[in-house]
Amino acid sequence: MKPFTTLTAIAAPFDQPNIDTNQLCPTRFNKVPRGPRYAAVLFHDLRFNADGSEKDFVLNREPYRSAGIIVADRNFGCGSSRESAVYALYEFGISCVIAPSFGDIFANNCGKNGLLPVMLPTAEADAIRRQLNANVGATLTVDLAAQTVTDVEGEVHRFDIHPVRRKCLLEGLDDVDRTRQYLPAIEAFETSYRRERSWLY
Repeated sequence: MKPFTTLTAIAAPFDQPNIDTNQLCPTRFNKVPRGPRYAAVLFHDLRFNADGSEKDFVLNREPYRSAGIIVADRNFGCGSSRESAVYALYEFGISCVIAPSFGDIFANNCGKNGLLPVMLPTAEADAIRRQLNANVGATLTVDLAAQTVTDVEGEVHRFDIHPVRRKCLLEGLDDVDRTRQYLPAIEAFETSYRRERSWLY
């Protein structure tokens, strides 16, 4: 997993609340193997017509085709637990989503796949979206080590994050990598256990 440290990127404003995982990744794409194909899956039914032509959707407009951050309204990623919703965001190039609240499982899946979910108070998230709507193509800076978001006007917003999630994102550790960090202790326990209970083996 690629470490997340500091990101300065174009931020796309999403003013609609309750964006669910079926919008992020429609059900029929859930079994697509993870990879670049997921970039076209993101918001597929909102981005494309049946013939494959593009609809008028924020991520189909310049400069948001190159967005690395989404600033959303409340309850982003609600709905089903599909991890593919995070794959779609990540493969499109979104590395951070800022919102007042998230679906719990979605936020968990983000952290396990290198995407940072940042929760800011509603008033702050709303203010940042207003800035973005007034300054098309503006960038934000997200600093995970400092736990800050710097908005279009240079104001710094602090966010909280669980220390374990923060560590894993900063170091690029997925669940398997994190478990491997404890491999010497696991192997020592197994050796001791086999020695003390040799009759089991």
